[in-house]
Amino acid sequence: MTRKETWLETLHDGFGQYFSVDKVLYHHQTDHQDLIIFENVSLGRVMALDGVVQTTERDEFIYHEMLTNVPLLAHGNAKRVLIIGGGDGAMLREVTRHKNVEQITMVEIDATVVDFCRQYLPNHSAGAYDDPRFKLMIDDGVNFVNQCQEKFDVIISDCTDPIGPGESLFTSDFYQGCYNSLNEGGIFVAQNGVCFLQQDEAVNSHRKLSHYFKDVSFYQAAIPTYYGGIMTFAWASNNPALRQLDVGTIQARFDAAGLNCRYYNPAIHTGSFALPQYLLDALRS
Repeated sequence: MTRKETWLETLHDGFGQYFSVDKVLYHHQTDHQDLIIFENVSLGRVMALDGVVQTTERDEFIYHEMLTNVPLLAHGNAKRVLIIGGGDGAMLREVTRHKNVEQITMVEIDATVVDFCRQYLPNHSAGAYDDPRFKLMIDDGVNFVNQCQEKFDVIISDCTDPIGPGESLFTSDFYQGCYNSLNEGGIFVAQNGVCFLQQDEAVNSHRKLSHYFKDVSFYQAAIPTYYGGIMTFAWASNNPALRQLDVGTIQARFDAAGLNCRYYNPAIHTGSFALPQYLLDALRS
């Protein structure tokens, strides 16, 4: 690609979004997927896998703050956190800001993603890979949770869409492994797509998770890069009260943690569990 060329996302049939490419920083077919990182005048550095945008410098904070702070502050005393995926390092960055967390394990299937995101997206990890609480495992996420003997308080699945290597992270085998890997009172959350355009994914995840967890739902955030409306995050635990905490409780925990966020706040936290009627109807059908 040369300057002024465009890159077209291929996630949806029949329509899509394009990005101007000011400079390609890295483009390579790894052992698992096609990886490209390029610069865009509006969104900064952009990473895509197999033709689907995963993250941009401009708005990544919304996604990562919501997928970490909601479960961690709802739990209230998470000591051990497992991240599945997240090779760009931003999920790890957000988890390390919680000083009460004692151990952070990240499982990434593709070591190349980690290596080149550290080089080309350094603001995403912001030094988090050097945190002494952190341990990196290069492994398939399904295999890890089904073989691991450790238990975690919060599991965050920072998965790609259910195509290619990410497909296995939307299966019953994966959800059962996560259930077995959680401590009592633990919380599982996962990226679950833009529900207006990927409604079947939400319905399927809800059905499969409900086999293992007593309380299964979603929460949401609007992230400009992910075209088509609100992004939904799957939520699963065996304690329904954790999803229904009042804003005062979340505010107290937020203040105690000393967090400084750009999108997340306690009011956003409690309000994010309100879902559009079309999704509620689909989940009940």
